[in-house]
Amino acid sequence: MITLVTGGARSGKSTFAESIFENKEDVVYIGTSRIMDKEMMERINLHKKSRPEYWRTYEGNYDLIQALGDEKNYLLDCITVLTSNIMFDITQDKEYIDYELQREVENCIIEEIKSLIEEVNKRDYNLIMVTNEVGDSIVPEHHISRVFRDIQGRINQRIASLSDQVYLVCCGIPVKIK
Repeated sequence: MITLVTGGARSGKSTFAESIFENKEDVVYIGTSRIMDKEMMERINLHKKSRPEYWRTYEGNYDLIQALGDEKNYLLDCITVLTSNIMFDITQDKEYIDYELQREVENCIIEEIKSLIEEVNKRDYNLIMVTNEVGDSIVPEHHISRVFRDIQGRINQRIASLSDQVYLVCCGIPVKIK
């Protein structure tokens, strides 16, 4: 079963996603954050404390199928951070990202996620992916921010089409939309 959980920042997405596996011991948490500063370290530590210690953790943005083991349940949190990490790995310090480079970034991200989904399906495992709904706000002023929003929006659409079920979480309330 492939499940996508989306919603705004601090909407309760991760809490809801974790609750789906709350009674499972064979869970792997796939974390995509990178420790860049003290705040990110604190955020990662809070996330770790929110889930059972016996869940295995895999951290990375590439070769996500390497996270797969004998466990049957996988939680990828989050695609939005994965997108920004891969986007900045590819574009580095560019101040302008043309449409060709945007497609390259998007395709790289989709290939990572699609490979994971295909392998999870092949093994008859369960995968929950968490992502942010970034298109419900104002149009960003900065070019790079607009590019990120556009790429993330298209990534979310493509992943939703590959998912068996999709939930939108708003104010801590999950609503099944697919």
